[in-house]
Amino acid sequence: MVSGIVTGALIVLFIAGWVWAWSPRRKADFEDAARMPLGEEGENNP
Repeated sequence: MVSGIVTGALIVLFIAGWVWAWSPRRKADFEDAARMPLGEEGENNP
């Protein structure tokens, strides 16, 4: 019984994380993070 509840909770958390990562609102943030290693020194520092 408890293992079923834990499994269900983990599945819900996984799906929530997947939806968050693939959300269109996050696309710009992930593109910026992907370009960070290619940027100039100090470019991403405020």
